[in-house]
Amino acid sequence: MSGPQRTGTGGGNSGGNRRAVVTGLGVVSPHGTGVEAHWKAVADGASSLGPVTREGCADLPLRVAGEVQGFDAAETVEDRFLVQTDRFTHFALAATQHALADARFGRGDIASPFSVGVVTAAGSGGGEFGQRELQNLWGQGSRHVGPYQSIAWFYAASTGQVSIRNDFKGPCGVVAADEAGGLDALAHAALAVRNGTDTVVCGATEAPLAPYSIVCQLGYPELSRAAEPDRAYRPFTDAACGFAPAEGGAVLLVEAEGAALERGADVRATVAGHAATFTGPGRWEQSREGLARAIQGALAEAGCRPEDVDVVFADALGVPEADRAEAQALADALGPHAARVPVTAPKTGTGRAYCAAPVLDVATAVLAMEHGLIPPTPHVTDVCHDLDVVTGRARPAEPRTALVLARGLMGSNSALVLRRGAVPPAGR
Repeated sequence: MSGPQRTGTGGGNSGGNRRAVVTGLGVVSPHGTGVEAHWKAVADGASSLGPVTREGCADLPLRVAGEVQGFDAAETVEDRFLVQTDRFTHFALAATQHALADARFGRGDIASPFSVGVVTAAGSGGGEFGQRELQNLWGQGSRHVGPYQSIAWFYAASTGQVSIRNDFKGPCGVVAADEAGGLDALAHAALAVRNGTDTVVCGATEAPLAPYSIVCQLGYPELSRAAEPDRAYRPFTDAACGFAPAEGGAVLLVEAEGAALERGADVRATVAGHAATFTGPGRWEQSREGLARAIQGALAEAGCRPEDVDVVFADALGVPEADRAEAQALADALGPHAARVPVTAPKTGTGRAYCAAPVLDVATAVLAMEHGLIPPTPHVTDVCHDLDVVTGRARPAEPRTALVLARGLMGSNSALVLRRGAVPPAGR
């Protein structure tokens, strides 16, 4: 491969008149379950990073992560689905119900089951479920392995179970594109809308904090081994030492603008543009060019100029070489505006939930545009790059265009442009 390869998924308005809009948000994050709990903590600059407390993890060298505390899947999910699925799918099922309720989207709004699709992304799948069943196999024998082992671990389980539980029979899929897959799933949803599907449930959730899953992650040199929560994840600083992982995620309801307005829904944001590239695993210096091309492609599809971007939700890996490449990519793609535009990374307060991290950023970006407030980047104070990183406390603003960035450890790069509300402002 001679250089970064770009793909555009048609998430914006070019080539068609069916605009994809966001009408509902569902969040399960270390800050709490539900949009209100998540946004309050994000806006306050709170941090939910802490010691890893999950059973079987005490002797592992990962010390700090973002755990979802107090989550009771049985409050929103029936027993028959719970026993078939892993924790990452429990998050997805719960977040889906929150997103549907948030959008006031009920059975009466479904013209046909084939008008609603589901697209999710996942990095590791159901590691906790798989570990438990394998322990049963080797400890007690094959008769003690449940039949759902064959499906619960699979990274596509959330798409399938959300579809089955809600009787959604439209276009369904799962994106396997590294951590950047969360943004790519939203772009696929926008493409499905553009191609004729009225509604798509989309997003990503992860549950990578079981012992087996953590052991697999220990092979990542980018994983932070710091023992102090306030030092474990500090991107764009001289003290950057990797990222703290997290569980949780977000699900969004994406609809055709016409269909949403016809049913009286509140259009919260427009999925205006997206592009993705690939630069190879661990090649952080090359990610500069790949991410810059993704940004340029997303802006072009959205019909935005660099100076139209009002806020950047950074990938913020927390690895010096990667942070430098991201800052340089922003300068390459946005020009002088890169030094002026507010940049934030609220994920430093929740941890980096792999595929789910950029979807949480998208949900947070929608809320930031609605509340007129750019959330800060917890634990970060001494920024060592030429970026206007929002630190300390939230910054009042009126963002109308948000750029959300994501990169994966295996080399995927993705950029998504969101516009506030249903119709982009004239001349923007």
